Amino acid sequence: MNPSDYFYQAFGLLIESDCPLPELIESNRSKDKIDITIKLEDLKDQWRHRSKDCKEFFASKSQIMFQINGLCIFSIEGGRKILYSPFDGADLDQIRLYILGTCMGAILNQRKILPLHGSAIAINGKAYAFVGESGAGKSTLARAFLRKNYQLISDDVIAVTLSSNDTPVVHPAYPQQKLWDNSLDKFGMNTSDYRPLFERDKKFAVPVSSQFFNGQLPLAGIFELTINKIAEPKIELIENMERFHILYTHTYRNFFIEPLGLREWHFNLSSKIIEKIDTYRLQRPNTKFTAEELTGMVLNSVNREEYSYER
Repeated sequence: MNPSDYFYQAFGLLIESDCPLPELIESNRSKDKIDITIKLEDLKDQWRHRSKDCKEFFASKSQIMFQINGLCIFSIEGGRKILYSPFDGADLDQIRLYILGTCMGAILNQRKILPLHGSAIAINGKAYAFVGESGAGKSTLARAFLRKNYQLISDDVIAVTLSSNDTPVVHPAYPQQKLWDNSLDKFGMNTSDYRPLFERDKKFAVPVSSQFFNGQLPLAGIFELTINKIAEPKIELIENMERFHILYTHTYRNFFIEPLGLREWHFNLSSKIIEKIDTYRLQRPNTKFTAEELTGMVLNSVNREEYSYER
């Protein structure tokens, strides 16, 4: 064990890293079993060999490799290792984005932990996930809940497992959101107070330490957020087979599922999840800011669910 290594917790896992990951919560449990190791390693020859048969990424049942031109080569192995090989002059801040994003999504899949692409909020002792395509407004909607004094569980990647009685459970990620400049403006937040994710980028890292729920909670509902040419926001309950489509579509980096040999696992897990939760579609207009209205719709749906269960 390298005495200069860093130890963190995220997604219900203990992580050892040879580079600092300031977004994550530090852990003092260095004597406990390490779940994931993040390590610098020269991958250039290996990638040169792997990339003969692929252009974007290499994937087998035990390894995923990909390269970001001019930045870094990454290898995710056996659900236990994330290896990174930077190019000269690479920005470590940018490398961390890929380690905590694509690499973490890949390693969660390898560990058979479902990674959903979205944000999760704690409401009345349960977790509710907001999923959707990039730019749909997931983090913005989560921010609207934080302004109502609810707590963030995860942003960008939501880790879901099953308990011993097949209840879906969400594990906490780390206390940070990623918000676009126009969302910050709508909430009266100054972009100069936050760090841009990339140089000259319009998306910013927003710490949420005081409103982070650092514990696992049962997943009670999923809300798919979409943008449509409508005048007012709408909500509808999703039923039947369409729920499978929503879970698959919004599995983070779902193109890894097939090469990892996880299609059957993903289907079986999805079957158990949809038996225990309600699934909704939230449609928001493409012409105006409706985060406040959407939070009201979500809370009304949550309260109706709880009233129904109590009866």
